Amino acid sequence: MEWDFVTASLVNLAVNLSYTILALFVAVVALVIIDKKLLKGVDIQKELKENNLAVSIFASSILIFVALIICFGMKA
Repeated sequence: MEWDFVTASLVNLAVNLSYTILALFVAVVALVIIDKKLLKGVDIQKELKENNLAVSIFASSILIFVALIICFGMKA
């Protein structure tokens, strides 16, 4: 096996992994800011325990958003 190919693959993996971690950090900070500004009176955990469908859809959309960031970060 060519060592140049292995080295290039590892460098590409490191770049994609660092991009993904940076994108996740920015996304989490943005979600926290949005949560504090827009959802001041909403306790997501309490609403989920009370079977609130709208809050569960919102929470699952956040998880899908994070999954998409990871997917696109590792694909590039």
